[in-house]
Amino acid sequence: MKKLVTTFKLFAVISVLTLSACQDESSNMVQETASAKVSSADLKKEITPGSKTVPENVQLQINDSKKNLEKYLNNDLQITGMNVLGKLSTQKGLEISQELVSNREQFTAEGNILAPETVKVGKIGGLFSGDQLAEAQKGLKEAAAEQIKTGTDVLEISWNYKGEQFTSLCFYNDSGIIWDNVFAGLVMMDARGNTEVSPTDAQAKVASKWFKEWWTANWLWGSKRGEIGYQITIYYTGSTVSNVDVSDWGNISLGKAKSESKVLKRTGAYGQCRYALGLCTPTGSLSFNSSNFTVSFSGLGSNIVSNGTKSLYP
Repeated sequence: MKKLVTTFKLFAVISVLTLSACQDESSNMVQETASAKVSSADLKKEITPGSKTVPENVQLQINDSKKNLEKYLNNDLQITGMNVLGKLSTQKGLEISQELVSNREQFTAEGNILAPETVKVGKIGGLFSGDQLAEAQKGLKEAAAEQIKTGTDVLEISWNYKGEQFTSLCFYNDSGIIWDNVFAGLVMMDARGNTEVSPTDAQAKVASKWFKEWWTANWLWGSKRGEIGYQITIYYTGSTVSNVDVSDWGNISLGKAKSESKVLKRTGAYGQCRYALGLCTPTGSLSFNSSNFTVSFSGLGSNIVSNGTKSLYP
């Protein structure tokens, strides 16, 4: 009887291990099936052939991007070619496009090319994992859904990243590029920001002074993509401040932005404000904490966050 019980226990352990292995294998197969359920070939079936040349604006954006990549990344990342596919013509094509740009096997990029050490390029499933992967895929899919509409033109861009060849789907119209995983993930931005002060106006009936600070993110081709900033203005007589105003702003194309500000000191020897600012590309998230009045970034992606106070004297 003792030998029979031991044999039964051994059989039970083997059964549990086998079941666990089957579950793991099944889970992996589901993930692989989900990743492989659509392809570029499926998308091409939903595209109507059109002009084989891109609009001038798109060509200029690609040409200027090539120059900036060469200048700041020393050709680590290169655009090596492009293939015009046609016009997205069906609702099914829209759905396939959203699935493709967020598929873990698709390539994406992140980082600030003015700081080459921040740049990362690879498959979505290689750059992100766990909750960050889910958040990145959600951000890409939602941002793409907002931009890609029926009638949008599509081309494939060929890239070389340190010897590795890959392609990305680029969606555009006559005005320019509206979506591409690589273009959406990379930015050009100076982390030091910009400042401006008000000119002196001796004729003003009410003495005032303002200070403005802002941070700008640009597209790879150089034009402005987004900005965060604040401005504090003091009103005063002699050396005494009588009132303070503060304003803030935040915006970015294909990304997320937050801005908050408040007055800390309204009258007296000086005026003071607090600001909380942030912007990021689609694969990250921003949150505002009202208790400590700060914006924070989570996930992965290109971002600028600036929290602080500013005092202004008459």
